Amino acid sequence: MSQAANAPRLSFGVKVSYGLGAVAQGVGTVALSTTTITFYLVGVVGMRPGLVGLVIMLSLIVDAVVDPAIGRFSDTFRSAWGRRHPFMYASVVPIGLATVLLWWRPPGLSGDAMATYILVTLVGLRLAGGVYTIPSDALSPELAPDYHERTTLIAYRWFFGLTAAAVLGVVLGVVFLRQDKSHPLGQYDPHAYAAFGVTAAVVACASILVSALATHRYIPRLSRAPARRQSFGDAAREIAAVLSNRSLLAVMASGLISGVASGVSATLTSFMNYYFWGLSPQQAALIGVLAAPAAILGIVVAPFLSRALDKKRTMLTVFALSIFTGVIPVALRLLGLAPHNGSVWIIVILASDLMVAGALGLIGFVIIGSMVADVVEDSAVKSGVRSEGLLFAANGLLPKVTTGLGSLVGGLMLEAVHFHVRVGPSGVHTVDPATMRNLALMAMPAGALLNSMAVAVLGFYRIDRGSHEANLEALRLATMVGDPPTLPGGGPLVEPDAFSPKV
Repeated sequence: MSQAANAPRLSFGVKVSYGLGAVAQGVGTVALSTTTITFYLVGVVGMRPGLVGLVIMLSLIVDAVVDPAIGRFSDTFRSAWGRRHPFMYASVVPIGLATVLLWWRPPGLSGDAMATYILVTLVGLRLAGGVYTIPSDALSPELAPDYHERTTLIAYRWFFGLTAAAVLGVVLGVVFLRQDKSHPLGQYDPHAYAAFGVTAAVVACASILVSALATHRYIPRLSRAPARRQSFGDAAREIAAVLSNRSLLAVMASGLISGVASGVSATLTSFMNYYFWGLSPQQAALIGVLAAPAAILGIVVAPFLSRALDKKRTMLTVFALSIFTGVIPVALRLLGLAPHNGSVWIIVILASDLMVAGALGLIGFVIIGSMVADVVEDSAVKSGVRSEGLLFAANGLLPKVTTGLGSLVGGLMLEAVHFHVRVGPSGVHTVDPATMRNLALMAMPAGALLNSMAVAVLGFYRIDRGSHEANLEALRLATMVGDPPTLPGGGPLVEPDAFSPKV
């Protein structure tokens, strides 16, 4: 059932080498950012906001539909290199190629042809990313079976991912999109985005190879998929048993709701930065730099809070606080209490708020990742199979669909307020302040309400340290006496509760 049940503690080098793989995900955070893509397609390419939102939503829906299949295939794959590493290696070239093509604007394309090109490249990049991300994330429960050690391992993962995203975000704003006498177009220069795409592709591919090669030697200690044949019906029943786990459903429902809020926020961020707060790309990047310590703070604090309060209580607390802090700057502006645009205090306020909200959010996301990893053993005891890939893919499925929905909603919000950029005689781009105020009045309460609902739903999660350790013991005993009897299709012969601990 589990070769990882008696795994030794992980060394610092293992944690770092595994965490480095998240650099590719951090690069993807920027390269696939709804914020950046939406502004590029609307402000540079000239596509309608509603059409852009639709294209992003469709790409996320396709990605969400295919991801569980990738996870399931990864769980059942048998090779000399184990279940996960072949997928990680196979993703390198497709990720690099799709990243370059996404940010390269083909000459002569416009209208529906341009929308089709963006949709195809977006889908290709998201699917290639799934081929890497799902198997790579699925390694964490096996590398770290311990209840608290896996929180630390996932914290390393988030640290490298967020650091890469922050650094590349700064490079994008300060290097590629800089606006000065020698680069008058700044964030409106299509060639700058093309150069950024090449850089992002190189960094992402290098990260994948480094992490995959560094963890390759641990393949012998990882679980291997059993050799068996299943009918379609047997496989469907097994998948249904895995995905019906109550704690997983709580996490998925929370992700579904928060995904809409995240999609709306990501779609509107650049527009709010440039036209609500009056920031330049360099100033927006500077705020990211000033708030960067939040990543370190969150990584350090998350494991300690998890041990002190347990995972569920920690997550509920920090997510609730992050919702409150996240709306403070916009609320101050709407109430007339914020400094005027152009004041250095705007940067101070936004950076401080981003640092606090970012640290709280990061702690919550680290804990959530560890909670999903805990579902692996809980599901294995109840269903009789290890399905790390399917579980991690399923956890990301609904948020992707709803993030796409949020992107569409964000685009429709822009159209609802009649968003229009005026270009002055000197080339200055401006938007009517009343338009941006109306946009803020729509977006802020909607985001706060959705995020509050997402936090409330997580209250239904049921796994704690005691139940997790009982699950590990059940898996250890199953390993000692042999796997539980199975039906010809591979499902457990007895009801799950017959061999799962009573907790």
